[in-house]
Amino acid sequence: MDRTETLPSPDIAVLDQRSDLRSSAHPVVRIRPSGKWSALNLRDIWAYRELIYFLTLRDVKLRYKQTLLGVTWIVLQPVLTMLVFTLLFGKLVGIPSDGIPYALFAYAGLLPWLFFSKAVTQGGNSLVGSANLITKVYFPRMVIPVAAVVACLVDFAVAFVILVGLMAYYKTAVTVNILMLPGLVLLTTMFALGVGMWLSALNVRYRDVGAVLPFLIQLWMFATPIIYPLSLAPPKWRSLVMLNPLTGIIEGYRAALFGSAFDWSALGLAAVFTMALLVYAAFAFRRMEKTFADIV
Repeated sequence: MDRTETLPSPDIAVLDQRSDLRSSAHPVVRIRPSGKWSALNLRDIWAYRELIYFLTLRDVKLRYKQTLLGVTWIVLQPVLTMLVFTLLFGKLVGIPSDGIPYALFAYAGLLPWLFFSKAVTQGGNSLVGSANLITKVYFPRMVIPVAAVVACLVDFAVAFVILVGLMAYYKTAVTVNILMLPGLVLLTTMFALGVGMWLSALNVRYRDVGAVLPFLIQLWMFATPIIYPLSLAPPKWRSLVMLNPLTGIIEGYRAALFGSAFDWSALGLAAVFTMALLVYAAFAFRRMEKTFADIV
């Protein structure tokens, strides 16, 4: 029996050689969707740090663009809220403030709370608000909620100047506890980033999140010791109030600013919960990231 072999066409052989040369000179990069629980690739976030800076700058500028008072709103919101709380709860209702002037007590709680609530709201709506950017160019999507939270730190820093003025007005002595303040700001930022990042991913898929978020933030405020001290809560309810991570955080701010004793159990619980939430939110964000451009 005759045996025949099929040889490749000379044209095909030359074409294969050219394609091999092209592939060796220009490597092919294949973009695949991430797995269910893929790595965070934090190096990518660091590589795009300049983008975080420009997005932060954009958010700060857009927030107060074409407003009559401009950045004055950064100061007006906490100051006016503090005045209302002082008149209603400090004067009329007579809520105790652990021996601290109520205006100073309320502002010290409002300052981290307003930063947290604004960061969560801005972060939760950040992906939906950047739909045009997401669908046009590739970059780590986690950059967007990170920039939204960092932009709120600018407001926090400006409003903190008023707190310094209030402490000077009431002649509040600064103690060694003030050294805990940078750690508390970092803890608040991490907690806001964890909540905001998780909600931003959910908001892309379920737009109800953006609608219900302001209502949830309002309820959360009354569940946090801002207008009242933790000592006012009955002992049987105090453990339940401490399950709110912001309880330990805000009480920590007051201890750092006014020299009172830290509640390390509440603060430690807040730190553990914050780290667990941040890790979970980051992995959940990466898991849902592959669908953002399709449904945003």
